[in-house]
This record gives sequence, C-alpha cells and structure tokens, in this order.
Amino acid sequence: MAKEEPIRVEAVVQDLPGLVSFPEKAEYKVLAPVEMTIEANTLGHSTLTPPNGVEGVLLDVFSGAFEEYGGKDARGAITLSELSYHPARHEKQRIAGLLGAAGCVMMNWGAPDNRAVPFGSVKPAWGNPTSDNVATEMPTLPCIGIARTDGLRLRELCRKGPVRVCLRTHVENGWRPIQITTGQISVGASEDFVIVGGHQDSWFGEAATDNAAGNACILELARVFDQHKELLRRGLVFGFWAGHETGTMVGSSWFVDRHWDRLRDHAVAYLQIDQPACVGTTRWGTRSNVELRGFHEAIERRLYPGREQVWRRATKIGDTSFIGLGAPMMTGGGAFTEAELKATALSNLGWWHHSLECTIDKVDFNWMSDHLRLYGAYLWELLTAPVLPFRYAGVAAPFVERLKELAPVGKAVGLDGALARAEQFHAAAARLDQAADRWRERYRKGGVKDDEPAEHLNRCMKRLGRLLIPLESTAIGTYGHDPYGLTSQTTMIPCLYDLPGLERLPQAEARWMLETKLVRQRNRVADALGDACSLIDGTVKQVG
Repeated sequence: MAKEEPIRVEAVVQDLPGLVSFPEKAEYKVLAPVEMTIEANTLGHSTLTPPNGVEGVLLDVFSGAFEEYGGKDARGAITLSELSYHPARHEKQRIAGLLGAAGCVMMNWGAPDNRAVPFGSVKPAWGNPTSDNVATEMPTLPCIGIARTDGLRLRELCRKGPVRVCLRTHVENGWRPIQITTGQISVGASEDFVIVGGHQDSWFGEAATDNAAGNACILELARVFDQHKELLRRGLVFGFWAGHETGTMVGSSWFVDRHWDRLRDHAVAYLQIDQPACVGTTRWGTRSNVELRGFHEAIERRLYPGREQVWRRATKIGDTSFIGLGAPMMTGGGAFTEAELKATALSNLGWWHHSLECTIDKVDFNWMSDHLRLYGAYLWELLTAPVLPFRYAGVAAPFVERLKELAPVGKAVGLDGALARAEQFHAAAARLDQAADRWRERYRKGGVKDDEPAEHLNRCMKRLGRLLIPLESTAIGTYGHDPYGLTSQTTMIPCLYDLPGLERLPQAEARWMLETKLVRQRNRVADALGDACSLIDGTVKQVG
C-alpha cells in the first residue's frame, strides 16, 4: 500500500472563552385532558425551570413565526412549534418570549412516525454575548425538544380543546475555555487567501453528518491542495470552529473579531462545509452571495450536468460569521427534493439532525466523493484565477428591485435618492463585469505579464463585498452580529425591514422613533451604493 503524504499545513490552536451549554434530558408531562409523560431533551441555552417546573396551557403556533400568533394570546402559555429553520429555533424562542409565553416545546421534523428526540440551541445571540445584547439576545424561556410523533399527537389534542402541560428543564450554561484550530497554506508573495471552515463540536452521539463528514472533507482538501500549492495564486486558510452548537457560533465569530484587520484586507471568500453527503439527498443545493453564483453554478453544470441544482441567497446561518465583515461566502451539499421535504416537515438536513440517530449510516460515501470534487473545483478557481470569478450585475438587481418594492411605503424617509443610486450602481456593475471579462480573456490567452490590472480588479471586488454584503444581509451592519435566525434577514436589505409597518403607526412617539431609525438606515443604504459606484468608476478607468 502506498504511503500517504503527510499534510504540511501550518496549524495553530487558539484558546478562547465561550458561553456554552450542556443540556440534559427534560421532564415533560401532559396534565389534562389526559395524563401522559413524553420523552424530551432540554434545548441548549434554555433557562432553568423552578424545581416543580413550569405549567401552562399548550398553544400551537405551528412554525413559531410572528404571523402564527395572530389572534392568539401567548401570555403564560407553553408554545408548541415545529423545529425547523422557518424561522430558526433561536428566533422561535425570541418571538415567544417577546409575546409573553412561559415556555417552548419544539417538535422534531421528519415523517409523522419519527421518534428521534432533538437537541439544538435556542440562544439568539450570535457568538459570545456583550454588555450591549446580554439583556436582549439571551434566552428568556425554558425550551425542550420532543419527537415528531409526540408533537403531532399533542397538536391533535390542542385541536379538540385546552391542553395543560408541565415541563422541567435540566441544563448547565456557563463560560468555559474552548479551542479552535486553524491551518494555512501560504503561497508566494500574495497575502490574499480563501477560507474553508466547518465546526468540530456537536451535540451528543456520533454526529456523523453534523459535522464529522464535513471535517473529513476539510482535511482531505488540505492534503490535496498542500500537494499543489506551487500552482496557487492565493493562500488557503482552514478553520475548525468550536462553540458552533454549544455556543451558537462562538468560535467563528471570535476568529472574525480577533483577526479583523487581516480578514478585512485579504479574505477573498469563505467556503462553509457542514453536513455534506447526507444519505438520500439527490439534488445539489447551494447558498451563496450573488457575486459567486455564476461561477459555482457553471462548475456544477460542468462536473454533474444531470444533477438538479437549487440555489438560495446566503444569509447568516451556520458559521457564516464572515457576512458582517463582507467576505462573500458559499456552502454546498446534497439537498432533498420538494416532495421529500413536504413529506418530512422541511427536514432539509435529514430527519436525524441533532439527534442520537445521526450515525455513520447517514453518510453516503460515494456522494461524498462528488462533494469533494465540487469543493475542490470551487477552490481551484478561487485560488488560481488571475481575476476573481465574481460578477456584480446580479448583485445590483436585487437592490433595485427591493427599493422599488419599498418606494410606495417609503415616502416618509425619502427613498428616491437611494433608489437612484441603486440604479446607478446597476449600470456601474455592468461596466465592471465587462472590464473584468476583457481582462479574464486576455489572461486566458496568455502573453499578459502585467498583474496590475488583475490586482486593481480584485481589490475593487474585495472592497465591494465589504460595502454591500453587510447591507444586503444584516440589520446591525458591519461591526456586530445579528441574532441567529433574525426574521428581517429573510428579506433583502434587512435594515429597512420595518419600513412597511411605519405607515400603520399613528403620529405618536413610537412612529417618530421608528422613522428616525429608518431615515438613518436609508442614509446607510444610499451611501454604500454611492461608494460602490465611485469605486467601480475609478477601477474601470484604471484598467482601461
């Protein structure tokens, strides 16, 4: 047998404090109209109940989104919701707390007979809390997870009349020392790099798909690219994040915060690898910032022309702590069909997700080799292309569309100027794409010895990410982290999410305060788009 080449990646282990959670089994009883005991797990970062638990009427709120509460009084109730990402667990808990609930019960996804009892965190704060958000973004409610079959039985009881329940949580929450491991393949004189990351912590059990399989992929990519580093134009950084599950992205957010200067100046893109090769998935699904979409979809069509592709715009989910920084990110993996998702209550990560059923048989190893080919192809293009494979006309279009959508309700804050700048940016983005394509073709044909045009274009693209990604994907902006699963992130330009509700408010204090906030956010939008136009115009002039 041939001897495997060792991985010669520069590696560093970094110590950090993390507010982490270690949940245990919960106690859950139905008191009326029948008596029964239901198996349950305490969810991570849940609050502790009093010794006798918390009692209340069970209120079925389905997805747990704000709109599900219409006409329902949640005060003092124990909510029953679906454990899905529409919205995320963290947001369900936050919403229930805001509306006065006394506790949350979240039924697992999967088929109706699924007996897997889930774990998972409900902490809205992304990473470690700060003095600014510890009072507003930490869980306020006791939360438990139950099997889907039990949740559906409770839902049926709720349809027939009032159901009274009692729950008791068991969990240890506190600050603990944790470690993240990072590695780097350095190349030549370039200080730019691409980041590949995935989390190394998990809930209980084998955690085979989440995220042992992802860590295996990252190690294999490190081995392969180390063997070919002399061909790379940019470096490659590997991150194994801790505190992903147990701390809600403590490790990756700490890394971004503590390595800000270098990341701001030199991070080109982030590839997230989490839960690859889930058994039973047949489609290829990606989340990415729009500037990356064209390049990775071309690779997917080339390598697997018969495979159905599904794309969604990147939002803050998983270890996407780089969005505030403005580094474009992508993640890709197997995806279930719409029919499969409908049959399993939107179990897009597998019915076994965050349960003891996440065992090695849930990994499709043949499928994993396909994943690795795609990950390798993405990285090869990002690491070797003279001009980064980003395109911006598609980035500009959603800004224009969203601001036009908001214009009828945005008269009080004056969106006309922001919309005009968005349209200017759309035209400028087309000019940048054209200039970049001309230089890509020149470098492809060879004979161009001057790296300066590529450097100008790449510097422009990095700067555009820093300006626009926080605008299109965050409410808080660059220097912070939105709560996990924040409802506003489902829309383009989250900082303007509340604008449609402004006109429904009477002329009084609440309206005037919201209007002040939205005017400032309008200014943020207009300035970022204007700066993007100026940046592009200067770059196009430089490269000719």
